[in-house]
Amino acid sequence: MLTLKQKELLDFIVDYFHSKNIYPTFDEMRKFLNIKSKSGVHKLLSSLEDKGVIERLPHKARALKLKNVIDFPKTDEKNLPFLGRIAAGNPIEAITGSFEQISVPNYLLNSKDEHFTLEVAGDSMNDEGIRDGDIVVIKKIDQAKTGDIIVALIDDNEVTLKRFRSYKNSIALEPANKNYKTRIFGEDRVKVQGKLVGLIRKF
Repeated sequence: MLTLKQKELLDFIVDYFHSKNIYPTFDEMRKFLNIKSKSGVHKLLSSLEDKGVIERLPHKARALKLKNVIDFPKTDEKNLPFLGRIAAGNPIEAITGSFEQISVPNYLLNSKDEHFTLEVAGDSMNDEGIRDGDIVVIKKIDQAKTGDIIVALIDDNEVTLKRFRSYKNSIALEPANKNYKTRIFGEDRVKVQGKLVGLIRKF
């Protein structure tokens, strides 16, 4: 999952490489992102390297490369439905249909699946890097595997974003914040609405 700033830098690197067949300098990346110091660029590049999309090469000019660059996805985007706010904390009302849309990079999506977006409200998933105000990209599914982070509809009137765990006769919805407790429900009380596949954040 990429933050908005990471995505901006990655898109710039990809476009620069495809147009010039070389990689941008740190100063070019700094100017593009309107960052005053190169340390900010270093931090973003480290994050992209941790996510496995670039590799930094020591002791070389323009010292980075895209991994699997021939097959690297283009920066095209797709408009997805934005269905409002979802609780990652205290319960809020169930999501409803909306005519709003949000542009999402294609590399976060599987073209064969249906997706939608939601805005996170609350801090119960902070330890997974999911913050209040983030936009989450959700793949529409009705069944989940233990360990998936899902959109769950509880009792047909409460919707939440939690980690899913299935037991013999019950379902656990786990937060990622020690200040919140895991909630246990009977299987008939929880409906899986979708699975988290991406995240967009504004700084």
